[in-house]
Amino acid sequence: MSSKNILITGGAGFIGSHVVRLFVKKYPEYRIINLDSLTYAGNLENLRDIENAPNYEFVRASILDMDALRQVFQQYSINGVIHLAAESHVDRSIHNPDEFAMTNIIGTIRLLKVAQTAWHGNMEDKMFYHISTDEVYGSIEDGYFTEETPIDPRSPYSASKASSDHFVVAFNNSYGLPSMVSRCSNNYGPYQFPEKLIPLMINNMVNKKPLPVYGKGENIRDWLYVEDHARAIDTIFHKGKSGEVYNIGGNNEWKNIDLVKMLCRIVDEKLNREPGTSASLITYVTDRPGHDLRYAIDASKVISETGWRPTTDFAEGLEKTVEWYLQNQQWLSHVTSGEYLKYYEKMYANR
Repeated sequence: MSSKNILITGGAGFIGSHVVRLFVKKYPEYRIINLDSLTYAGNLENLRDIENAPNYEFVRASILDMDALRQVFQQYSINGVIHLAAESHVDRSIHNPDEFAMTNIIGTIRLLKVAQTAWHGNMEDKMFYHISTDEVYGSIEDGYFTEETPIDPRSPYSASKASSDHFVVAFNNSYGLPSMVSRCSNNYGPYQFPEKLIPLMINNMVNKKPLPVYGKGENIRDWLYVEDHARAIDTIFHKGKSGEVYNIGGNNEWKNIDLVKMLCRIVDEKLNREPGTSASLITYVTDRPGHDLRYAIDASKVISETGWRPTTDFAEGLEKTVEWYLQNQQWLSHVTSGEYLKYYEKMYANR
């Protein structure tokens, strides 16, 4: 493991950018290749602090483009893949399931095929690590999702991720491709695109817009700070076993409405507003179709086998997240308007 050429797909996205940053800084002896197609949620501003690092390369390409994938594997002698590239928003998947099937299923298959071909006859010291979601398990009333919980996706997004999970396992069984899968609970933290719950609410509070809460706000999610997830990915990549699935969770369940009210209190305090100002903006809206009531992860396997565990207290992590968004309004403006793309279109036009 003294020297690795690691391909991280979706490395300009929310979780991916944190993983790229961690690997670039922690492993100067590795070469990190970030492959991202820069869709609306992929933003290279997330990586300004490391974009000129000597062990970092960016390649703009889609995981659907097999020629581009083959070129990357050949040019950089890839021996490790951390696959995060995906369409990931449930609401968007309900409106456009075809796009999710293409990217998340077909894109993953093409990446698997390129890796299997490139590594054929020499699988030693290779690893294809696929990052998935706890949403593939469906909803659970009592207890916790374990790695043995039956797959039961309820949305086009989770169905596409469940399918891609199965293909990763199938390539391991059929072709001997060294591979692992991890399934994580909801992430939060800096650089998350403001279509997701926490940054959406913060942005709306700042601008005194309605805070849309599905149904009665009683849906429950397990929340994990994104830097803790990045550390888990690092740990699993180096200590996990081929053929295994690992659940990653924060043991930190919150009803959506309680989370929103906590955010309201923090934002009002940070902006020196009268208590209750933001909470008055809460608006209950019609629940989305197939909205799972509760997700809850049992992460005991990854903790016992690798030693990883979450370290960020939720109140502390939420406060840090609010502070980051309040201090980075320009970033927020750029990602919501698409302005960030202009800089990087010019920067990479001739590469």
